[in-house]
Amino acid sequence: MSKIVTLRLSKEEYDLYAKAAEVVKRPISNLINYLALQKLEEEMFVDQIEMDEILGNKILVNSLKQGSNDAKLKNGKFVDV
Repeated sequence: MSKIVTLRLSKEEYDLYAKAAEVVKRPISNLINYLALQKLEEEMFVDQIEMDEILGNKILVNSLKQGSNDAKLKNGKFVDV
């Protein structure tokens, strides 16, 4: 089921979204949703090239595995940065 979110935009922001939505022939709400999802995917997930680099680095992979095992066993301590 869809949820409704209210978004407060300045006139300039609204006009910018309205122009962009008109160009791509989408409703403003659909454009904002699309752009937000794109940004989330870009920020939260690793692309295939980056994942290949990570998996190709055996030292890093072993370090991540050791860190995961340590966390499961509650070895070490949290450091607040």
